[in-house]
Amino acid sequence: MNARTPLRKALLVGTAIGAAWLSTGALWATAHAQAAYPTKPIKLIVGYPPGGSNDIVARIVAPALGTVLGQQVLVENKPGASGTMGAAQVAKSPADGYTLLLSSASPLVIAPHLLAKSPFDVNQDFIAVNSVGLTPEAIAVGPSLPVKNFQELLELAKKQDVTISSSGNGGLPHLTIELLKQASKGRITHVPYKGAGPAVSDTLAGHVNAVTMDLPALISFVRDGRLKALAVTSDSRVDFLPDVPTAQEQGLPSFSAVNWLGIFAPAGTPRPIVDKLHSALKQVVAEVQVREQLNRAAVVPHSSASPQVFQAFLAKENDRWGRIARESGAKMD
Repeated sequence: MNARTPLRKALLVGTAIGAAWLSTGALWATAHAQAAYPTKPIKLIVGYPPGGSNDIVARIVAPALGTVLGQQVLVENKPGASGTMGAAQVAKSPADGYTLLLSSASPLVIAPHLLAKSPFDVNQDFIAVNSVGLTPEAIAVGPSLPVKNFQELLELAKKQDVTISSSGNGGLPHLTIELLKQASKGRITHVPYKGAGPAVSDTLAGHVNAVTMDLPALISFVRDGRLKALAVTSDSRVDFLPDVPTAQEQGLPSFSAVNWLGIFAPAGTPRPIVDKLHSALKQVVAEVQVREQLNRAAVVPHSSASPQVFQAFLAKENDRWGRIARESGAKMD
């Protein structure tokens, strides 16, 4: 028998034991880090400039979420390409729960279908953590257009060209106009602007006939009478504008275009961290002060039952808006 054999066996056993201890230690460290999460501030990326509905909701949710988690949640605006640049940054970030995305439908399930090449795959690159709110689009006209209701606008579009402005190509307002064009068979032309402000200004000035946008961007103009809201695009009326009928009530029975806002993490984020964030966001959305702030911003507070439910909803929305985008032929530079 070779005298070195016992020594070799002992070395092999020692190496195996050492590797097992290292593996156990790594697993313990990972589990401990997940249980202790968060131990430092969290970045919440918004793919739009300050002032829009995404930014407004982020700045309502972030401080309350920070209080629940015991760490600061810092909002960072990363605008560009209808929100997809900020989303792409989060998709490429470490999957450790410290870089999150607050997004609406436009960057995740609409713009990618209008771009020649999307910078991410929404079903593969993100984990849907929880929703925080819902808001319909509003269709409104300025003082220069002599229509009293939504049906009169649709009738007018059968007789002449009607221009409807939005905050830009590639967002939910854009696709809502395309959906309206399909559903009404009217002569409707989308006029995109670079932001909500110019779109509203030109509608008020009579340069375009109407405007379609997320309700938070229009509600102050509707409340003070500068714009007349003809319809909201939800399945039922909203408490913020109870006298404004839905499009479904006014001749388009299946017309629905509701924007949602939620929190997303990079794919691969550990499930314990996702679950902790989901639970914290559920608590945040249930807070009276947060609900009041969201309501004032024309956003209906909403929390999904679980991350899995929100993920399934995301996939369904991606399929729906992808189909509408293809059928409309809409494109985005």
